[in-house]
Amino acid sequence: MAATGRTETPRERYRQQVREEVKDKAWQQIAGSGASALSLNAIAKQMGMSGPALYRYFANRDELITELIRDAYRSLADAFIAVRDAAAGPPGLDALARALRRWALEDPHRYFLVYGTPVPGYHAPQDTTAITAEMMSVLLDACAAAGPGEGAGDFEQHLAGHRAWAAGHPEAPPSALRLALAFWSRLHGALSLELAGHFTGMGLDPARLYAAEVDGLTR
Repeated sequence: MAATGRTETPRERYRQQVREEVKDKAWQQIAGSGASALSLNAIAKQMGMSGPALYRYFANRDELITELIRDAYRSLADAFIAVRDAAAGPPGLDALARALRRWALEDPHRYFLVYGTPVPGYHAPQDTTAITAEMMSVLLDACAAAGPGEGAGDFEQHLAGHRAWAAGHPEAPPSALRLALAFWSRLHGALSLELAGHFTGMGLDPARLYAAEVDGLTR
């Protein structure tokens, strides 16, 4: 059978290679000075290009940041999807928690770009929410499979009317929505503090703290 996909031209392959190199240099800048200091002109100088030449690949700083954010979200979504696929059904919350921590520790700068302090003057486009919806879909599947949870309290009643963020799961009960939010907020809280070094000197093992939080969520 003949292949149906279009073959990339050498020019397209070169363009993609340059874009990937620009993103690599951008991550190096972020690691050294933070995302707010990202400069396309500095990247162009590193690559031996002029500023105008580099702008043929990324129109401005915000377009480059958006691409980095998309890549970051995509890598976490793929990690969650891999856990789901390995489980051949709704994954366990403990497995998703381990995947989240591995992803965060693998590259703290990537983590803080999407879950840290917003970059001044930057506004992410709406289409990045489609990737985050994939992650939340996997998480809500796991939360719904975890069981009915506690009875409906005040916050569960609130969630019944505020569930736009869970649009992919219109039938998810409020208890599953609450569990998903607890998973997201508690584990990201622990990870953010750990990666920012706030546990240094406290004499505790952040991995054990994280495991205790997961245990509290999955009990």
